[in-house]
Amino acid sequence: MSQFERFLKKNKVRRENTCYAASRSLVDEDGRPLMWTIRPISTKENEQIRDECMTEVPVEGKPWAVRPKLDVRRYMAKLLAASVVEPNLYDKELQDSYGVMTPEALVLEMLDNPAEYQEFAAFVQRFNGFDSTFEDKVDEAKK
Repeated sequence: MSQFERFLKKNKVRRENTCYAASRSLVDEDGRPLMWTIRPISTKENEQIRDECMTEVPVEGKPWAVRPKLDVRRYMAKLLAASVVEPNLYDKELQDSYGVMTPEALVLEMLDNPAEYQEFAAFVQRFNGFDSTFEDKVDEAKK
């Protein structure tokens, strides 16, 4: 295989879904935490989510000037919702059972323990590669 051919899409390693027990309060009949299926999001999806969460804020001391600002809480809620495959956060019955109307609000209601929400957010970020720099990954690949 030539150096060029190695870069073809057919040779790219496919990222797989994983499972995660997001809550100790959602359990099966044996008392074991229910596993959530989490999918990796693409760079394109991440950019779309970021764009949806950007607002323009005034620049202090410069009338008429604005700068972009990321609403971090909204971004994180959207990232988590986009990453969850199971449970289906778009299911109307599930949303109705928690009294919410969006996948983002549903995650907040289902993970109403702040520590569980933060642990889940950290897991999803790590799973999507936000845990290390590119240089860290290159160093790891060299080992």
